[in-house]
Amino acid sequence: MKFATRLNSFASKPHAEWPDLSGKPTMLQMATRAAKVAGLTDLDLNYPDHVTADPALLARQIGDLGLAINGFAMRYYTNPAFKIGAFTNPDPIVRREAIDLTKKGIDAARAAGSNLMTLWLGQDGFDYAFQADYHLLWEHEVEGIREVCAHDTDCLISIEYKPNEPRSFSLMPDAATTLLAIKDVDMPNLGVTLDFAHVLYADEQPAFAAALIARHSRVLGVHLNDGYAKRDDGLMVGAVHTQQTIELLRQIRKDGYDGAIYFDTFPDMTGLDPVHECEVNIQTVKRMLAVVERLEQDNRLSGAVARQDAVSAQAVIQELMLG
Repeated sequence: MKFATRLNSFASKPHAEWPDLSGKPTMLQMATRAAKVAGLTDLDLNYPDHVTADPALLARQIGDLGLAINGFAMRYYTNPAFKIGAFTNPDPIVRREAIDLTKKGIDAARAAGSNLMTLWLGQDGFDYAFQADYHLLWEHEVEGIREVCAHDTDCLISIEYKPNEPRSFSLMPDAATTLLAIKDVDMPNLGVTLDFAHVLYADEQPAFAAALIARHSRVLGVHLNDGYAKRDDGLMVGAVHTQQTIELLRQIRKDGYDGAIYFDTFPDMTGLDPVHECEVNIQTVKRMLAVVERLEQDNRLSGAVARQDAVSAQAVIQELMLG
């Protein structure tokens, strides 16, 4: 089982780790701190934020810490013009810059030994009625994604959807719309990253979203966290939606997901100990997977699910969870 984490989480409470630190911790400092987490196997790096040196060198440095690179995630902050769109920017020069930056990110990921690039296109959307030509916006998004997929067909490109933020309306806010885009792009190396808090925020049931994606595309990434479904809270795994998290783990296991479980939580928002927080997340997922194992061996649950008997299903789940 691979467990990966959000690297920026390890900037939380910096002076507890680096008493003499002036400014922000470096990528390698955060990675060194993350390597203290018992059970952690991988890191994801943001591009270009975390990749300030030769990617192959970064991979060796992270490897020396006992970790691997699970994948890269694109960030579109280098040009202020990206605020009104990366792949959907009204200026073709800015669109080209965003696409070319993504290609460089894919090349860097491959040089670092990874074959996964996650695209969170949060800037691609709109804020006002009469702001955009929706057909043109969609066409630009699809063309941009298709081009970066074609750049290296051995690299998996995974779309992480989110209802909004920073734009009022994201162009790909939910599973169904993302699957429509994937259908239009029509590239074999394209899939979806499910972020648990984003799925809740989109008013979706996580396991159903996973099943739908597995039917029409494939789940390439799973970001676990939790929240109250009003925003992207980034809380610890299982803190609010324990049953829904267990159901999601059961569903992705059933559908053959074999990628990393990535923790996209925000201990840095309130100054939590990031090492302890990540260790608790890992232990929580291991306990949940043990519950999934027991559920799979209990014929009562499969029978209840076949009958859509919610009461009997709840009785089994509560018994296996709580004793």
